[in-house]
Formats: sequence, structure tokens, C-alpha cells
Amino acid sequence: MEFNQQESSHNSIISADHAQIKLAHTTLNTPCFISTNYYCEVNISKLDEIDKTLLFPLSIHDDINLLIIGTGKMPQFLSPKQQITIKQMGINTESMNSDSARRSFNLLLSDARSVGLLLL
Repeated sequence: MEFNQQESSHNSIISADHAQIKLAHTTLNTPCFISTNYYCEVNISKLDEIDKTLLFPLSIHDDINLLIIGTGKMPQFLSPKQQITIKQMGINTESMNSDSARRSFNLLLSDARSVGLLLL
């Protein structure tokens, strides 16, 4: 899947497939985290592993207020307990399939929103 780069100084997604995400200056293997100015590969395999311990080190690099979670081909959702825990960090969450998550991330990033993307 090809994307258009919106802003060269930010981490908008140029292209992606099921295993890799290409940004302007690097390629990441999934699972990975991307925000406006930060990106990294993460060691997570299931949605139920998402908690404060995982998100805090990722969220301190950019002050994100929305975390989009790409869950693969089919959408999956965080448990209510996970949603409350993450909301207490000041971060709203949206879960969706990975293709929709990547498109939503690029759109919000181009609109200068404080957004993060976690792709599983």
C-alpha cells in the first residue's frame, strides 16, 4: 500500500505491508510505534499486553493525546480496564484494522494533531 508523504519533518508513512512500515528516513518492522517525532519497534505480540508500562516510555517522546492501535486485518478492541488505565495517562485510544490505522494516522499527522500509532 502506497501513501503520500505529508510533511518531511514528521514521521508520516510512505508505504506499508503486513510486516514493514516505510517512513521517509527508515523502515520499521511490525510491531512498532510511530509518533510525530519518534518511532521504534516494540516487543509486543497481543493486544492484552498494552498497559502503562509499555506506553509510558513511548509517549514521553511526543505529547500524544490520541493513540491509534492497528490490530492487523481484523479490528480488535482494548478491554474496558485497559481503556481506563490509558485514559488516566491522558491518552484517548482508537482501535481499528491496520490499514485504516495507518491512513488515519497520516491524516491526523498532516492536520498537526498529537497522535501516536501502535501497529501490532
